[in-house]
Amino acid sequence: MIRCDYHVHTCFCDGKNSPEELVQAALSLGMTRLGFSAHSHVPFDAGGCLTPESTSAYRRELLRLRQAYLGKIQIFIGVEQDYDSDVPPEGWDYVIGSVHCLHLGEEYIPVDHEPEKLIYAASRYFGGDMLSLCEAYYEKLGSVAEKTNCDLIGHFDLVTKFQEKMPLFDENHPRYVSAWRRAADRLLESGVPFEINTGAMARGYRTSPYPSTEILLYLKERGAEFVLSGDSHRAQTLCWEFDAQEARLREMGITLRTEFPSNPRVGQKKPV
Repeated sequence: MIRCDYHVHTCFCDGKNSPEELVQAALSLGMTRLGFSAHSHVPFDAGGCLTPESTSAYRRELLRLRQAYLGKIQIFIGVEQDYDSDVPPEGWDYVIGSVHCLHLGEEYIPVDHEPEKLIYAASRYFGGDMLSLCEAYYEKLGSVAEKTNCDLIGHFDLVTKFQEKMPLFDENHPRYVSAWRRAADRLLESGVPFEINTGAMARGYRTSPYPSTEILLYLKERGAEFVLSGDSHRAQTLCWEFDAQEARLREMGITLRTEFPSNPRVGQKKPV
């Protein structure tokens, strides 16, 4: 059973719990490794990401917890670096690279907040063509490893978050398939692992993780590595559905990396 989670958010960004509450929850689950990954600062988000001031406090608190729980659980101090972040991804144990928004005109339109925002963006900027919006998303995602210098590629097909409850486009359409394959091929060249992310399942949007099974198999057949993550925003969703997903992935012939990060940028014995 996998008892490691490296995609975890706290009250320092848009999570609900303090870091110590999450450490206590992790211990109750028998977890051996816990990686915190606050949202990096972006200039267009007033409350859901780190600020320059809270970044320092975030680091200090996690360093305190690392020392306080030494020998009980390994604590890693990471960041989820948004493509549009205005701060460099430096000084972290590891970096998750993610695309959350499309920069259209003078607006930043989130792809994962609510379906109405995607409908608005497609109508205003793509003539109502949702597939064009998807193509723009995957074109941006294809360069996320280069842009963020990440150690893990976050929720590859985030643009599909609402598809189960409110389908906005055809995931089998050749244009959509071509778009995600172009992004996948480019990211595969980087050698960066992909996360298998159960966060939307925990929040009731999906019954399966990111990426879709079709994308997952495409990546697997081309030698990708994978890390299972919960994208947890509250203590109750740490390692969400990990046991079931691990069994499913094993049947698919997918081996998961658990010793991640294998070579932390900073490491357990050095200060961040």
